[in-house]
Amino acid sequence: MAAGPLDQLEQTLERSIENVRQVRIVVSDFQPQGQPGLTQKLQQVVKDLQEIDKLRPSVADIQVPLEVFEYIDQGRNPQLYTKDCMEKAHSKNEEVKGKIDSYRMFKARLLLELTHVFPKEMAVYRATRGDERGGQ
Repeated sequence: MAAGPLDQLEQTLERSIENVRQVRIVVSDFQPQGQPGLTQKLQQVVKDLQEIDKLRPSVADIQVPLEVFEYIDQGRNPQLYTKDCMEKAHSKNEEVKGKIDSYRMFKARLLLELTHVFPKEMAVYRATRGDERGGQ
């Protein structure tokens, strides 16, 4: 099964990151006998960057929220972004559900009180709405 463009990009990025890490190690304690290995790693990094550039058009339409990059900049796992979004959405949903329930209780109480104070008008209202209970 052929890997999709995202999988190819991920593999290339991982390989490139590993090669850059190895180049950093070789350069930090450079010895002349390490030159061939350094040259090979640098050539591989260049090839990886070329491959990444070739993959660019196939992943150009993917939108990444800027908040994901903020997570990365803060040293947080970007996969937590989705979890945090879901938790925020759930919290907001509970808040809105509470407001809806409050408005329903207010409407029921208001209709009940209006029925006691204005029974004739509420009978007309119920008849107009076609609702025996007054919209409760």
